[in-house]
Amino acid sequence: MRTELTWFKSSYSGGQGGECLEAALAWRESTHRCASIHIRDSKNPDGPALALSPAAWTSFLAHTTHHRTGSGGQTSSSTSVIG
Repeated sequence: MRTELTWFKSSYSGGQGGECLEAALAWRESTHRCASIHIRDSKNPDGPALALSPAAWTSFLAHTTHHRTGSGGQTSSSTSVIG
């Protein structure tokens, strides 16, 4: 697995700054699959970052999408960050 991460802003982040998240995907080179998803505060890039397995990230998105839409389904924009 690579140690360097390429961070990108959440698709829900606006251009005015404020409360933004950045995400980065760590790839497993042997299988070319996502090994972990990293999340950090864009205003504090040197601060702590949360690392999640793809399964945990999928579960988190399902939970938050369910509570946001009330339907329990995932939107295509929510799942696109998984890879």
